[in-house]
Amino acid sequence: MPRYWNNLIRAYATSKENSQRKALRVFFEMRSSGAQPNEHTFPFLFKACASVEALHDGRQIHADVLKRGLDANVYVQNTLIHFYGSCKKIVDAYKVFDEMSYRSVVSWNSIFSACIDNSWFGESIDIFLRMRKSGYQPDETTMVILLSACAEIGNLSLGKWIHSQVIVRAMVVNCQLGTSLVDMYGKCGILDYARLVFDRMSDRNVWTWSAMILGLAQHGFAIQALEIFKSMKSCLIDPNYVTFLGVLCACSHAGLVDDGRRFFHDMECVHGIKPMMVHYGAIVDMFGRAGHLKEAYNFILSMPIKADAIIWRTLLSACSIHDVNDYTGLAEKVRRKLLELEPRRSGNLVMVANKYAEVGMWEKAEGLRRSMRDRGLKKMAGESCIEIGGSIFKFFSGNDFQIPNEEIFRLTDRLNLHTRMVLNCQK
Repeated sequence: MPRYWNNLIRAYATSKENSQRKALRVFFEMRSSGAQPNEHTFPFLFKACASVEALHDGRQIHADVLKRGLDANVYVQNTLIHFYGSCKKIVDAYKVFDEMSYRSVVSWNSIFSACIDNSWFGESIDIFLRMRKSGYQPDETTMVILLSACAEIGNLSLGKWIHSQVIVRAMVVNCQLGTSLVDMYGKCGILDYARLVFDRMSDRNVWTWSAMILGLAQHGFAIQALEIFKSMKSCLIDPNYVTFLGVLCACSHAGLVDDGRRFFHDMECVHGIKPMMVHYGAIVDMFGRAGHLKEAYNFILSMPIKADAIIWRTLLSACSIHDVNDYTGLAEKVRRKLLELEPRRSGNLVMVANKYAEVGMWEKAEGLRRSMRDRGLKKMAGESCIEIGGSIFKFFSGNDFQIPNEEIFRLTDRLNLHTRMVLNCQK
């Protein structure tokens, strides 16, 4: 009897037709009929809950698992970790993982994914080291997940080490793994390596092409990015939303406003891809970089969705560059919109106060700074980081604490001295 219900739940949970909630309804019908769920029932239920982020239902099902004594089943626990990670409950996911008496490679991959989905990039690396010490051997999925963490935090040394392990272990660089390598090298700015991996891949999909295009575009190689896009179309690969994000970024960096308008139009009207906030932001950035401030402002007002603070902040920055002598017209409207959306974000207030000061509007600048003091808002300290030996070291403005590795400070001093010497020679 449970087998019939389990097959039905599995079919709905793994369907591509957004029928995951039907899997939950089937489970509740199963309970009402008197049929007893087993260890094969719950993994697909948790997958369904993860797909629709049904946190409340998932917690109830978790309680049912505990009552039935199935909480030690590794398959149930693996999907439970995935469920909590998908619902942004990383602490709960880690608790399940930490209490496991037996783990498989899938268990480790599940907690890696949960950490990365919740921006716990550094923690995912720490867990990987723990995995290695525990004697578990990573598989291709592990490498894909860890490469995405390296890409997000810019840890090139670790990314290269993972690539070396792929080679040493003779892993097959399939489309997914190859795409992750292209993405990692692209985001870390090592575009020659990204292109080398890309060119050697025998099988590429839209994500592979998009990773290459976006990597080139984000580092200012706009023309090369658009050439890759042209090659992609000649290979009859349909672009997706990431592809067009890269293309629009390329147009922004290269000042190709007319091309950017055309690509944005084709995105929805030709390819049927509905623009997301990041696409609208890329267009605003493109107009702003080109000095088309009024067009950027009108574009924001015409958007079918409400612009977020990032878009208004992008336009305000452009106003400060191209319109510094007129901080009472368009820029003032943008400032008001931004402060309406984020009235307590200190960075916005500091940016606006500084711009007021630049054009001699001292009373308004002081008024904003006084408002910050009265509301207890503080300026966020400037932050920079440097990678040495695979470790990321962060530095904060005004923080003079002693980092054990004094060589970092000696290195930065030598770089500063070298820069001064080069500048003096050029004079």
